[in-house]
Amino acid sequence: MKKVNISEKFSLFNDYWSPKIAGEINDMHVKFAKLKGEFIWHMHEHEDEMFLVMKGKLLLKFRYKDVHLNEGEFIIVPKGVEHLPIAEEEADVIFFEPKSTLNTGNEQNDRTVSDLQSI
Repeated sequence: MKKVNISEKFSLFNDYWSPKIAGEINDMHVKFAKLKGEFIWHMHEHEDEMFLVMKGKLLLKFRYKDVHLNEGEFIIVPKGVEHLPIAEEEADVIFFEPKSTLNTGNEQNDRTVSDLQSI
């Protein structure tokens, strides 16, 4: 067992939209990512995905509504729900999701991160 300093972990990297593994629990990864700009429309066919905003703001667009997240807020996106994350300014976000979850879900492209680094 070891404690994790969230601010310290976020200070270890600067790249955007490239999640890092900060921990594991049951069959889940705790991922840290810096987000800035617009990602891509995608969904996760078999996995729910939790976004927890630690710093900054995040907009999650859904086909039927928009959800604005501020620091200290989270949302769980159910499997099969298409979404588009947007961070106007840099945002530090923690994800809780199954180890099998790809960041781009059902879309495979140059933004897909399959070799996750641990921090």
